[in-house]
Amino acid sequence: MDNNNKKPDLSFVWSILDTVLRDTFKKNEIGDVILPFVVLRRLDCMLAPVNKKVREQYEKFHEKLTEDKLKPVLRKAAGGLKFYNTSRHTFATLKDDAANITINFTNYLNGFNEEVRDIFTHFEFDKVIARLNRNKLLFALVQEFEGLDFSLSAMDNHDMGYVFEEILRIANDFSNETAGEHFTPRDVIRLINAILFTPDKETLSGGNVIRSIYDPTCGTGGMVNLGRKYILEELCVDGIKPTVNTFGQELNEMSYAIAKSEALVTDGDADNIRLGNTLTDDQFKGKYFDYIMANPPYGVTWKKDQDTILKECQDPEGRFYAGTPRTSDGQLLFIQHMISKMKKDGTSRMAVVTNGSPLFSGGAGSGESYIRKWIIESDLLECIVALPKDLFYNTGINTYIWFLTNNKSAERRGKVQLIDATSFCTSAPKSLGNKRNDIRPQDIEDILKIYLAFEEGEYCKIFPNQFFGNYQLVVEQPLRDENGNVVMKAGKKVADTSKRDTESVPLDIQNVHEYFKTEVLPHIDPESWLELSKTRVNYEINFTRYFYQYEQPESSAAIAERIKVSEEKVTSLLKSLFA
Repeated sequence: MDNNNKKPDLSFVWSILDTVLRDTFKKNEIGDVILPFVVLRRLDCMLAPVNKKVREQYEKFHEKLTEDKLKPVLRKAAGGLKFYNTSRHTFATLKDDAANITINFTNYLNGFNEEVRDIFTHFEFDKVIARLNRNKLLFALVQEFEGLDFSLSAMDNHDMGYVFEEILRIANDFSNETAGEHFTPRDVIRLINAILFTPDKETLSGGNVIRSIYDPTCGTGGMVNLGRKYILEELCVDGIKPTVNTFGQELNEMSYAIAKSEALVTDGDADNIRLGNTLTDDQFKGKYFDYIMANPPYGVTWKKDQDTILKECQDPEGRFYAGTPRTSDGQLLFIQHMISKMKKDGTSRMAVVTNGSPLFSGGAGSGESYIRKWIIESDLLECIVALPKDLFYNTGINTYIWFLTNNKSAERRGKVQLIDATSFCTSAPKSLGNKRNDIRPQDIEDILKIYLAFEEGEYCKIFPNQFFGNYQLVVEQPLRDENGNVVMKAGKKVADTSKRDTESVPLDIQNVHEYFKTEVLPHIDPESWLELSKTRVNYEINFTRYFYQYEQPESSAAIAERIKVSEEKVTSLLKSLFA
């Protein structure tokens, strides 16, 4: 099939929804039913040429070899595929025996190797099958899918990936809650891909290149899969294409099953998709990646994981040694985890989507401030892009993409680029939940140009790292008695705690005492002083402030004239109505 001119036909989805599932399953449940059956039919078609040999080898050795030793024998019989089925059933034989469909289908599922059975367990496929059986729909559904050709000759891996993505999109369109939790909009991912991978275009196209992409909150696998596609199909169009391996970890069992299924049916490595809590059970310990990308959950508590995380934050070699944020929001924990997965040779790039909280939440001395300080002083933060509102399905709040690297170019070292892309969008043709805006391809191209140019302008600011830090100085004013005299104790002034205040001073101020004397003291009690023992350093990124443009208020004369004109228009209109 020519992928450039014709996309796979997805009319079967609507046909099955209309002829089999209608009135039994809701539209927002379409993914729960059709996705596992697409996976099954794909495996069924791919195994068709090798089924006979697999079963022969199984009959010959299953009583002689342990399961561990039998597995490579059966994989070899399956032509090197990472899955096989030892039952006597296929979709064709299931279709030919309607009377025994339930027991035969169960035997068919149990005939798959353990990895495949694990996927369907996390799909909670047994509940789907039970519901189909109760409504006498299982045979009809098997019959519909048996008529679909998902063989490699009819549908290559590229096309199969497209089918999977489109079914996910359709399912998410019907279920905005699912979309918000597990589905990052494709326009946002395209922007991430453009900025994350474009700087490495030359090295990626160099030949004999192997690269890895990792998502610690991979959901259904959209980010890493689209990242791989971007590299292979858009960035490296000419020359030898690199080998790109994808990896992901996911906490939600259904999302994990979907991500692992897509890897399986598109000839990816399903073993690279792992289930578990990334913050407390890192499934890729000791492994590092070239590219790391994620859209971790916003404002989700990590209180139940607190003991494990706080223990690791005490370890200088641990992921969270820089600090911990408040337990109500774990975004900065995910960012630290992602940084820990950067390659030690300094060749990694990273992108993470956040809301505004990680930029400025927490004051001086807070865990959030210490984490930002560590990231910025380590010269890892390369760029932050402020996105338009209303891009995501379950939130309309301000969102940002952080780009980090341990391999900054010479011109970027010691600096951070901020891009205000809040106006680079257009209204979506149809609102999906909170998603009312789309980032167009032209918008992505324009934002990428701003990033690559690395020049200050209307939408771009560039600051030295220390710009984002400041000294939080504690200013004490003296306690005075009823006569106005300064109260002394043990030869020292007593502070009036009710007047205690703080002053933020930029890090580049050479003499804080001189600053205090000239900028602060003239406005308060002249006997005041700095309590330097309480000084703390605060790091924050106040994005909105940096791009704020002062607008001159309208003059009173202009306002009066505008009111006068409006009154004249109203008077004229009333006269014409009652003339």
